[in-house]
Amino acid sequence: MADLRVEIADRIATVTLDRPEALNALTLSLKEELLRTFVDLAGDPTVRAIVLTGAGRAFCAGQDLRERLQPDAAPLDVELRERYNPLILAMRRLEKPIVGAINGIAAGAGASLAFACDVRVAADGASFLLAFGRLGLVPDSGATWLLPRLVGAAKAAELILAGTALSAGDAERLGLVAKVVPAESVVEEAQGVARRLADLAPQALALTKRALEAAWTSSLEEQLELEAELQGIAGATGDHAEGLAAFLEKRPPRFTGE
Repeated sequence: MADLRVEIADRIATVTLDRPEALNALTLSLKEELLRTFVDLAGDPTVRAIVLTGAGRAFCAGQDLRERLQPDAAPLDVELRERYNPLILAMRRLEKPIVGAINGIAAGAGASLAFACDVRVAADGASFLLAFGRLGLVPDSGATWLLPRLVGAAKAAELILAGTALSAGDAERLGLVAKVVPAESVVEEAQGVARRLADLAPQALALTKRALEAAWTSSLEEQLELEAELQGIAGATGDHAEGLAAFLEKRPPRFTGE
């Protein structure tokens, strides 16, 4: 995987987009590698949390526009349906937490990759940009669905329609990122968040992600019923029994995912 690095340590997979000379712009091969990686990590029992970041000074500049100029480039609707949409869905459906370490600019589809993470930690010089209008295009890769739910409809409309850049500090004030840290420590900070998540009960985390995802489109009544259903599943796990025992014995729990 020449344009993608995956390092697994201490139950955390750190996935790094590795085209720094091109601001980690997305090529056909990189999108395919990234999708395969998320599918593989979903089935890897040794991995409990994932960190997604970029090499160099950018998180991801979005689509590699030079590739779009090639005579054999797929029509944009085909490219979205066959590559971008499956990638975003794989991230949202992955029942392990994804922590975005937003080390620099996240633009276009690169911003959508950041939005699709469960938690985002940003470098102090990072920014988010949806400048599709400057190219005569429509925001895609889930941006029009994810961003309004993350920052509210009014702010999302401003950012999407006007193509206004959002600084890391403003992103933190809006709740888009959990925290802003110095650039040199953004990956380490994200790994720290991932490590805390990896210490929790894996099945409970997976079910919680399922509930959070459903909450965006469910009624209160539907969500209450789903919570009851998922709690019934979680309550029957060995990890719940271990959590109760650890609480009563005043010791840290040792979750196994059973």
